[in-house]
Amino acid sequence: MKILLTGKTGQVGYELERSLQGLGEIIAVDRSQMDLSNLDQVRDVIRAVKPNLIVNPAAYTAVDKAESEPELAMRINGEAPGVMAEEAKKLGATMIHYSTDYVFDGIKRDSHGEYQSYTESDLPNPINIYGKTKLAGEQAIKNSGCTHLILRTSWVYSAHGKNFLLTMLRLGNERTELKVVDDQWGSPTWAGWIADTTAQLIQGPSDAPLDADEVNSRLLEIGGIYNFVNSGYTTWCRFARQIFADAALEGRFLRTSEPKVLPISTLEYPVPAARPSNSRLSTTKLQALLSSPIPNWNQSLKVCIGQIS
Repeated sequence: MKILLTGKTGQVGYELERSLQGLGEIIAVDRSQMDLSNLDQVRDVIRAVKPNLIVNPAAYTAVDKAESEPELAMRINGEAPGVMAEEAKKLGATMIHYSTDYVFDGIKRDSHGEYQSYTESDLPNPINIYGKTKLAGEQAIKNSGCTHLILRTSWVYSAHGKNFLLTMLRLGNERTELKVVDDQWGSPTWAGWIADTTAQLIQGPSDAPLDADEVNSRLLEIGGIYNFVNSGYTTWCRFARQIFADAALEGRFLRTSEPKVLPISTLEYPVPAARPSNSRLSTTKLQALLSSPIPNWNQSLKVCIGQIS
């Protein structure tokens, strides 16, 4: 089986190049080799590689910048996945694509006014350009008719790249006090878990390597949209506090004592792009496919912090 992996230098792509080893021949590309803003190049690469499976973690992820670059964000997040899916359909290939909690508006509540987790059957209603472009990508893939998995994840972090975890560890070494938003709820999700669980979905219960036809049949059977996050939920402020607590236990990240993390509201931290207040995603549908429980976000955080050099 031949696997085309995009965005190999990104957080999820970096981990996927590791986790997909042994499942087939991996052709991993970065933006210099396959620029998603160049749709002709996307087509050319796919036609040259002729993959059996396309795994696409690459995306325009600058949420605030997307507000001033809507056309570029739409080309990368909306149009390029559609082109990949069209080419996959022509090749009889399958596609795995990563989407986001930001396709939702963040206002889902029960009759008592308490936040409720979004399920895959809830109607998306993005409130920023980034979310709108990611939703457009989902729709383009579905409209192509190719066999696909769309995996909606959130608050992704890893030991590599640019993310909230590494930003907090850096700031924790520089400051004694930080102010972090405490009224946005979601599930921090480790890129390593995303990659390993993606490989599990591809492989399924079989221990033997699967050929391209077997993978196609499996993904056709389980295909569709899945919420793809670590279990549990928290706020950015409480996430930051857990980062510092775990880092302090490791004893190698903070040069001084843990910084004080003060809670603030979204209104006190204005940014160009609106954020959903409630990004909780139900993982009941995903859990039914897995042989082991989805780890809680703070379990995965400890593992990731232990891997930072």
